[in-house]
Amino acid sequence: MTTEHRSGFACFVGRPNAGKSTLTNAIVGSKVAIASSKPQTTRHAVKGIVTRPDAQLVLIDTPGLHKPRTLLGERLNDVVRATWSEVDVVGVCLPANQRIGPGDTYLVKQVAELRKRPKLVALATKSDLVSPARMREHLLAIGALEESMGLRWEHIIPVSAVADDQVDVVADEIIGLLPPGPAYYPDGEITDEPDETLVAELIREAALEGVRDELPHSIMVVVDEMGLREGRPDDKPLLDVFASMVVERDSQKGIMIGHKGSRLRDVGTAARMQIQALLGTPVHLDLKIKVMKDWQRDAKSLNRLGF
Repeated sequence: MTTEHRSGFACFVGRPNAGKSTLTNAIVGSKVAIASSKPQTTRHAVKGIVTRPDAQLVLIDTPGLHKPRTLLGERLNDVVRATWSEVDVVGVCLPANQRIGPGDTYLVKQVAELRKRPKLVALATKSDLVSPARMREHLLAIGALEESMGLRWEHIIPVSAVADDQVDVVADEIIGLLPPGPAYYPDGEITDEPDETLVAELIREAALEGVRDELPHSIMVVVDEMGLREGRPDDKPLLDVFASMVVERDSQKGIMIGHKGSRLRDVGTAARMQIQALLGTPVHLDLKIKVMKDWQRDAKSLNRLGF
């Protein structure tokens, strides 16, 4: 007996640091979205593609919906809402190690009020961080949202992307909710993001580690030039990447350079290793820092940076 091929789009929503990007990467089986301990660090709606003989799931990793303080924040929120109205399934990430709060109910309400409402799956993320008793309490609280919010969960699933617990169950249940349809992408493709975008995101992820306060949101990375170095033998390729980290102030530039350039070197080393792992080619990374004053609030700068 042959089963009908299913295909469609899904995304994970949740307040900052709910585990959306980590879960996206775990289901795709490769790093397509940056996962940082800093909240609100996803900037693009990145697509990750899961292809099986009977189905194709396209996961869209969106920025977290938040109260915008800048023009960039407003534009990111627009990206989120546009994505929600176009997907077949939304997985709402509700971390098990935190109580359901106003931020969660605000998010769920926003999804519930969409004119074209997708199918909803509740995901009790970070299940590895709580006891069974705490998890039972959390699942009951998630179930109670159905009545208070006027919505219906198709499934409620505990999951830990870090511990690889029930990740396959989440994928199976979401795929089961997709409509019949063809594959949209060739087999073997895991993202439709250009390599330059993925490389820029890996550099930004390395830059975010260890910085504090407002700086994470002030860092943007642009790949100025990227290509295989000419004249190298086929069995010894070298990929040249020239990239710029954009910050908003001279003081931030100093922080990113570090004492005698130590921080910039560390970021470059960490990013180079991640890029090599992603693309499977030795990499020469040339990293500069540019100051673009208050770029998050300036429409012209945002347009130049692709927002």
